[in-house]
Amino acid sequence: MVGQRLASPGISGSSLDYDPIETVRKFFPETWIWQLSEVGDSGSAHLPVTVPDTITTWETEAFCVSSRGLGLAPPVQLTVFQPFFLELSLPYSIIRGEVFELKATVFNYLSKCIMVKVTPAPSSDYTLEPSSDGEYSSCLCANGRKTFKWTLIPTVLGVLKVTVSAEAEQSQTVCDNEIVSVPERGRIDTVTRSLIVQAEGTEKTKSQSWLLCPQGNSVSEELELILPEDIIKGSARASVSVLGDILGRALKNLDGLLRMPYGCGEQNIALLAPNIYILQYLENTEQLTTAIRERATGFLKSGYQRQLNYKHINGAYSTFGRGEENTWLTAFVLRTFGKAQRYIFIDPEIINSAKQWLISMQGLDGCFIQRGSLFNNRMKGGVNDNVTITAYITASLLELGNTVQDPVVNKALLCLKSSVGKLTNTYTTALLAYTFSLAGENEIREQLLNKLENVAISGDGRLHWSQSASDESGALSVEISSYVLLAVLTTGQLSTADLGYANRIVSWLVKQQNPYGGFSSTQDTVVALQALALYSTKVFSSDGSSTVTVKSADGHSHNFDVNQNNKLLYQERSLQDVPGKYSIEVKGSTCVSVQTALFYNVPTPSETSTLSIRATTEGKCTKSLGETVFLKFTVRYTGTLRSTNMIIVDIKLLSGFTADPGELKKGILVERADSKDDYIIMYIKELHRNIPISYELHMEQVLAVKNLKPAVMKVYDYYQTSDQSETEYTSPCVSGFKFALKMQKILCLLALSWFYFLMQVC
Repeated sequence: MVGQRLASPGISGSSLDYDPIETVRKFFPETWIWQLSEVGDSGSAHLPVTVPDTITTWETEAFCVSSRGLGLAPPVQLTVFQPFFLELSLPYSIIRGEVFELKATVFNYLSKCIMVKVTPAPSSDYTLEPSSDGEYSSCLCANGRKTFKWTLIPTVLGVLKVTVSAEAEQSQTVCDNEIVSVPERGRIDTVTRSLIVQAEGTEKTKSQSWLLCPQGNSVSEELELILPEDIIKGSARASVSVLGDILGRALKNLDGLLRMPYGCGEQNIALLAPNIYILQYLENTEQLTTAIRERATGFLKSGYQRQLNYKHINGAYSTFGRGEENTWLTAFVLRTFGKAQRYIFIDPEIINSAKQWLISMQGLDGCFIQRGSLFNNRMKGGVNDNVTITAYITASLLELGNTVQDPVVNKALLCLKSSVGKLTNTYTTALLAYTFSLAGENEIREQLLNKLENVAISGDGRLHWSQSASDESGALSVEISSYVLLAVLTTGQLSTADLGYANRIVSWLVKQQNPYGGFSSTQDTVVALQALALYSTKVFSSDGSSTVTVKSADGHSHNFDVNQNNKLLYQERSLQDVPGKYSIEVKGSTCVSVQTALFYNVPTPSETSTLSIRATTEGKCTKSLGETVFLKFTVRYTGTLRSTNMIIVDIKLLSGFTADPGELKKGILVERADSKDDYIIMYIKELHRNIPISYELHMEQVLAVKNLKPAVMKVYDYYQTSDQSETEYTSPCVSGFKFALKMQKILCLLALSWFYFLMQVC
């Protein structure tokens, strides 16, 4: 079932003896259904669904795949309709200080006139000032429409619920020479829409995480929530969350582990893979419920279908489904699809074709040839990249059940063995340690783990690895440390010392988690969750409970109980004292995952990193709706590398404006451009050092917003998100008005100064 309507309307008749039946409409998706159904031998299937609450015409398409081929049905239209209904017009989001005209339009497709009364629900989150004539009751005859208006002024930040009702009420008024009628049992249509009110500037997020294991005693941590001096007033908020399982946070956000776009092949498969590791863990520990299975497999099915958009006819995959095939991505898809077979249907030919293409990339020396770019160019250094990709492909084949006796695997291991003594790259060393652990080559495994131990970074009972001193907590450090954890845990017999060593790595990894259960980028999230799932399986216990107490210096406290019945339950409380000092105490016998998340806004930073973005606007200013803005922006890379990884340009649209991302697709090195909510997301293949590239985006005003504030746009390296830059832009009409006002003030001051001078002279 896709949507749910809370009540069914009556739409005919004239009885007035009953209370009005109300239709409440809240569910307004842009796409609907998108699910697979197995037809079976009968040749037909019944799929019950509930239509969304949008009054519109849906165009449905269906296709069927069988052993006999592909069947494509002609499009069919489905009209969702009410003879009497209300439509709200409001922007997706606005910035604090902006106000707009809320419009409620009532449509009457009944054959008779009605008297309609429109009433907004009261709210403490905003105020509504009457607009136009202030009349909110009106005659509405057959096939007529009427728009009612208010000026909406938000009073809080966050997600506001705007609810308006339209009622066809009894009246003795004569409309268009006829007495008004009332639909059967009265008629009220209520629409609730969300409005996001954001603070000015740029949002920043800081999270702190702990894995606390009291082991029959108590453990404690101290923390301080600190806000910068330039924080935007009223934008700070904080919370603490507690789980009895380190994978619970990821389980809660299976579809949103990263607040990042996922419009290319690698990002899509990275969104799919964590579902598998979590399902495996829950299955192995007998915690998997029907609800969790259905939710996770739903994501797997849709992700599988999307991934086929990036497949080449020869079985390989590329980042955007065109251009050069990518060895790394194809291996990633192969290992993910191979594991997903346990939970959803994956066409065996899809897996086999990917495997055969990878085999064709193997040279006579057993090494695989790298085609396409590595995801993160910071992996490079120390050895030929073919060693890194060979280790990754070999690990993928071993994970899928291939043995060391397999000729392809055997040749690949010979290639890797020849490079073991030449390794100077921490990433490759960690990946090789995991690969040889899977292969059961214990002597080489121990050699590599000893080498890694010599370059480990330790402190506060935690352990991790880094590719370089400047990347001690970045995406690559998380991925390297996760591979080491996988290598430590992948052995025939785990000792107490092994688990203790692993626990130190896990303690560091948990501290790097973002508030959604993922990490900073895609690959580190996938590998880290795979490692954490394996660790959780090894140390799982069905006994024990703990109590968590979070107390502020001012005496405010929150208590959380964690036991075997609620280990996966996400428990969260708001923290009132921000800024402030807090203590966290855990008593009991089971480990708990505790995280604090702090959100706040600051003025958009002007400083740049190795990436920079500059923007200007031009436009046509009109007093009425229909303002046009041309946003021109330039991005540049000035770092030490020859070129960057994939670059994302994230453009927040001005409130009340829309834009066509298709314009950007024509730009230099642009692989893709999408629109999501009130953002435009642009994917740039790479930026070359010191070569600026300029782009232009045309925006149209669709809803009038007063006191228009600047919008923020940023550029960042997808795999090294700390490398980013931001800037603000606004409508030239606003800036022109402000400039004119400023000049007016300057002229007035000059005039007053001249007048004062003349008075003194006289």
